[in-house]
Amino acid sequence: MKRIDRGRPEPLYHQLEVLLRGRILSGEWPPGTRIPTEKDLCDSYHVSRVTARQAIKNLVDGGFLDRTPGRGTFVRAPLLTAGERGLRSFSEDMRDLSLRPGTVLLDLSTVPADRTELERLDLPSGSQVVRIRRLRTGDGYPIGLQLTRLPAHRFASLKATDLADGSLYELLERRYGVVITEAREKFWATKVGAEDAAVLQVATGAPAFRVERLAFDEHGPLEFTTSLMRGDRYQIQWVLKGRGAQRPAQEGS
Repeated sequence: MKRIDRGRPEPLYHQLEVLLRGRILSGEWPPGTRIPTEKDLCDSYHVSRVTARQAIKNLVDGGFLDRTPGRGTFVRAPLLTAGERGLRSFSEDMRDLSLRPGTVLLDLSTVPADRTELERLDLPSGSQVVRIRRLRTGDGYPIGLQLTRLPAHRFASLKATDLADGSLYELLERRYGVVITEAREKFWATKVGAEDAAVLQVATGAPAFRVERLAFDEHGPLEFTTSLMRGDRYQIQWVLKGRGAQRPAQEGS
């Protein structure tokens, strides 16, 4: 076990925070692990209770730990961060977090498109859509529910075995030659209803994010997905730039 170096200029609580975070990120303390008590940390690293408490507080604030009154402090499952990023699938985001992406297919059906689906996917009246409802997981932990709609005239051959695991985008590209060129997303805060709470393994009324994505390929709207993401497993981060930030040069026509 690495030790605190009192000869270094960094505060002791910061050094302890770095050491504890390293034990989490290395997998020594996987999600759900109860970490040692403040007293045990003081004894192991030869620091004061104030130092141990500040290091733990910083890890709680950073989303690495959760305090449970009367039970202790536990390693938190990594957060999936949404924000300014490239066009990516859920599976790619999970792999970047060193998590194993997982999918539980809850429903696959071809049905008449409702009014919203017709509008979003720019389909003529009377069209059908393929509806795919999936539970998305990271290392086996429920993270979100997704309901995806695709134009049936393009993807009617999709089968349940195709969607049992893996990335839908990778499947569409591999089998149908579809390349997603653009996607537009909307986020808003919501609460989890009773039926979804049971699937996501949270309490009814737990905070969540509702995410709506409309994706396009070269032919137009291709995928309309609404997701319900657990508020304790998902966060949004944006980079805000001031007026003095350098603007990218415009290319000549």
